[in-house]
Amino acid sequence: MRVAVVTVGDELLSGDTVDTNASWLCARLDDRGVSVERITTVPDRIADIARVVNEYRAEYDAVVVTGGVGPTHDDVTMDGVAAAFGREVVPNEAAAAWIADHGDYTAADLTEGTTHLPAGARMLPNPEGVAPGAALDSVYVLPGVPAEMKAMFQTVVDEFEGERTHVEEVRTVEPESALIDRLDEVRAAFDVAVGSYPGESVRLKVIATDAATARAAADWLRDRVDLAPEVEQPEQGDAETDE
Repeated sequence: MRVAVVTVGDELLSGDTVDTNASWLCARLDDRGVSVERITTVPDRIADIARVVNEYRAEYDAVVVTGGVGPTHDDVTMDGVAAAFGREVVPNEAAAAWIADHGDYTAADLTEGTTHLPAGARMLPNPEGVAPGAALDSVYVLPGVPAEMKAMFQTVVDEFEGERTHVEEVRTVEPESALIDRLDEVRAAFDVAVGSYPGESVRLKVIATDAATARAAADWLRDRVDLAPEVEQPEQGDAETDE
């Protein structure tokens, strides 16, 4: 499964707010074997949201959009997604009913537009807030508030599934440039992908579709690189996690 993540907000582009939603979503999707191939941030502008969503929904199996959900003047994400499908934003009865059943609100209490979603969209309940999200075909629209986004994503997480992978890590004191030959060799010897991430030590992330291959490739590297003594090496075995 191939997915694109779109984050919406002028505050993200100005640097006023750090975009933690994209990294959180990518980690959870990766845990499920889903390949995230795009992360794009767009301003609170209907035309830009519509253009990006329309492009990505044609190219990817799913698009996850976060931010700009609600009834305030700069919450225009629902309008942008609706425009991508050539639809209107209309009152959603399921959203109004869910809020009435699960909160201390009535329809009269809500700011106008709170329960308006793209026509034909499936309402996604907001367990941590008020404004609902929406799913329209392969496009999922979630709030930008991290706690609300995370809670809402959990209501649809089972709709994202790919080929699960297994990960082993090896840390070495050698510089990245000195590792090129061995990284080429391990990829030739085993059916794995290897990521290389420098820091105080170089972290080698070995990824395979089965635990035995990941473990064998990591062991091969451990025998051929200078391991970082200050970092405890992870126990061998399946490092796959589900949250």
